[in-house]
Amino acid sequence: MGHIERLTTETHTGKVRHDDATIITSLSPQQASPQRLLELVRGHWSIENRSHWVRDVTFDEDRSQVRTGQGPRMMAILRNLAIAILRLLGFASVPRGLRHFAQRPRLALNALGL
Repeated sequence: MGHIERLTTETHTGKVRHDDATIITSLSPQQASPQRLLELVRGHWSIENRSHWVRDVTFDEDRSQVRTGQGPRMMAILRNLAIAILRLLGFASVPRGLRHFAQRPRLALNALGL
């Protein structure tokens, strides 16, 4: 078990927020050094920020009206595919990549060799 304190500053407002989090792990005390626990937590948030956040915010996934059958799973797969392709093409910003290809859809197919 561990305790993490975070100070975050909101970019737009400059407001500082203080968060406390308790973490529970199955690692032994020898394996759960503070450095190792911090690595694991940062790795989790790295995934959250690079994938889930992009799907939630950029693609507004939570408001999708696709709700039946395999539709939600397929849409999630397509969104992940779009994110992966944009990153492979060198776009650091997924929204910027989407805007780039939205104006020129043929370029997207060309970039994929189609």
